[in-house]
Amino acid sequence: MARATPPAQPPPEEPPRVLLWRWRRNPLRRPADLAQAWIALGLFLAVLAATPAVMVLVGDAAYRHYQETARQQAATRHQVPAVLVDDAPRHPEPGSDEAEKALYPVTVRFTDREGHLRTTKADVRPALPAGSAVHIWASATGEITEPPLTAEQVRSRSLGCAVVAVLTVALIGAAAYGYAARRLERHNLARWDTAWARTAPGWTASP
Repeated sequence: MARATPPAQPPPEEPPRVLLWRWRRNPLRRPADLAQAWIALGLFLAVLAATPAVMVLVGDAAYRHYQETARQQAATRHQVPAVLVDDAPRHPEPGSDEAEKALYPVTVRFTDREGHLRTTKADVRPALPAGSAVHIWASATGEITEPPLTAEQVRSRSLGCAVVAVLTVALIGAAAYGYAARRLERHNLARWDTAWARTAPGWTASP
């Protein structure tokens, strides 16, 4: 009589993960596992130690750079009165917060420092009629330009550079750990192949 097919069994549960298992003594822990744990700890401490220094150094350098840029811009840029040649477009949502910040390029006419009448495009508030008087920023050569950096812009850009530097340090640490982990894994696989090459012939069944 044929044996009855046993009922299907559920798959075995995944063994629980042991926290910091590479630091625990056990017969299955390989030297490479402990080495990987030390590398992770060393890189973690290095990133923690480097982060404040990098943030201060990069932030200070960026702050001095943007301060100097702001001083140069303030010395070479100036406001001049201009008159709109055309009507400025109307914002689709007048009175909204977006409308308060919106600017539209419109043809304007102004006189530069040398007394030359110039016509160019400048960004102005919406809905201004032709003939309206506005103030625009011009360079020493009479070209339309952006206003000099403000103190708030200098601080925000410096902080942005510092944050990018900190993230870069963290990414370098993560990349270094990933590279070391791959090298150790290859080392483990090579040792496994060598051990299997020695052991497999003894397990081969004789004909």
